[in-house]
Amino acid sequence: MIRILIFLAVVFALGLGFAWLADRPGEMLVTFNGYQYQVSLMVAAVAIVAVVAAVMIFWWLVKSLWNSPYTISRYFRVRRRDRGYQALSTGMIAAGAGDGALARKKTKEAAKLISSDQEPLINLLDAQASLLEGDHEGAREKFERMLDDPEMRLLGLRGLYLEAERLGDRNAARHYAGRAAAVAPQLAWAAESTLEELTERGDWDGALKLVESQKSTRQIERDAANRRRAVLLTAKAQALVDSDPNTARTAAVEANKLAPDFAPAAVIAANLLIRQNDVRKGSKILETAWRAEPHPDIAELYTHARPGDAVLDRLNRAKKLQEMKKNHAESSMAVARAALDAQDFATARREAEAAIRMDRREGAYLLLADIEEAETGDQGKVRQLLSKAVRAPRDPAWVADGVVSERWAPVSPVTGKLDAFIWRAPMERLGQLIESDADVAVPALSAAPAVPAEKTIDIVSDASAAKPAAEAPNGMEKETAAASGDGEAVEQASEPPRLPDDPGVAPDDEAEKSPRRFRLF
Repeated sequence: MIRILIFLAVVFALGLGFAWLADRPGEMLVTFNGYQYQVSLMVAAVAIVAVVAAVMIFWWLVKSLWNSPYTISRYFRVRRRDRGYQALSTGMIAAGAGDGALARKKTKEAAKLISSDQEPLINLLDAQASLLEGDHEGAREKFERMLDDPEMRLLGLRGLYLEAERLGDRNAARHYAGRAAAVAPQLAWAAESTLEELTERGDWDGALKLVESQKSTRQIERDAANRRRAVLLTAKAQALVDSDPNTARTAAVEANKLAPDFAPAAVIAANLLIRQNDVRKGSKILETAWRAEPHPDIAELYTHARPGDAVLDRLNRAKKLQEMKKNHAESSMAVARAALDAQDFATARREAEAAIRMDRREGAYLLLADIEEAETGDQGKVRQLLSKAVRAPRDPAWVADGVVSERWAPVSPVTGKLDAFIWRAPMERLGQLIESDADVAVPALSAAPAVPAEKTIDIVSDASAAKPAAEAPNGMEKETAAASGDGEAVEQASEPPRLPDDPGVAPDDEAEKSPRRFRLF
């Protein structure tokens, strides 16, 4: 647009100039070689402009002829380069689509038309074609040659890293990732692999520096970086808890500040503070973590923070925790354990039953069995509660990649991933019932003979049949059914005799049974 305006302005200026000359007549006299030439001023101006234009056209023609060899060669060179880039583009698309034959063909075509020194992507296409053809050894050699080129070094390291991962050589993969991270710490794949290597060998300070560089280059968000730092500082505190308690305490307290709801950091920070007689600060850390998410380790350390406390004092501290997080299974479990230690069986039983109502799980039934044994010693009820514990869902534990651990660990023992352990209930036991709240079937000692479905039987109870059952220690019970309508069948079966101290099934549990339920085994 600006050029058009400039062109119009020049034309307008020339028009004004010629109009000005036309309005002022005059003559120009030129003497040359004995001759005199007399023309008007307007004709002279036009002649001068024409001569200048002719000289410019002549100069353009001479210059074009002089540069014509270079122009022709440049035309063919540009045409050859365009064909090469077209072949390179087609080859990259073929490599991405998995067409190894076309990728190899276009690689050769692009290499003939474009020099690999001018376009490094030809080396990448060549290596990708080798991978598609299954020539992994040749691809690794090509990736290694890329290491000599500063422009292609990171690409070569990436290729060698992926090949090492494919072969399962984690040491080689981490070596290449470390070299790439040293050159370009902003690469996520290199930083993650290097972080796994540092955490595996326990270099927590190096891992913390790497996480800080990830945060500064904005590879990860601020919250994710704080979480990683909290995990690494907690692991560092665990490693130094015996050798250097002061450094461990500093690391643990910083981890707790970064993630106040992270139970392992809160537990180790409070434990180190309590060891150094700072019970008040340690209890405050545990209370903050408990309000965020109750955890049994927090309750255990909080109730036993002062070793000299009596059992009633520990019960009061457990009740204090319960006030902070009401209507939670862990709160009730903490109070029940402390009440059992204090021989307050009524409170212990009430809180354990409340925990079962809120979160039915194995540990609550086991605790209730301990209460029953300590209070009454009724082995029948104890076995009943233990059988329910076997069928109940498992208690939460630290789980990572299928591994269940009683204690938290910073990395997964399977994959080496940082912060892999999660506090949750493990997978249910094999052989569980289809419906977890159903009782386990007990095989009958004797069964009544099968009755054909076509017949209808009326069950009549008499005194002679009921008398032996009543005289038995734990009488045999019979299960009867009356059929109504045509085509219905009735079967009669008997349950096995109970043991002398077996209280049997509670009425509430019996009412919950359904004849339509079936069992896996």
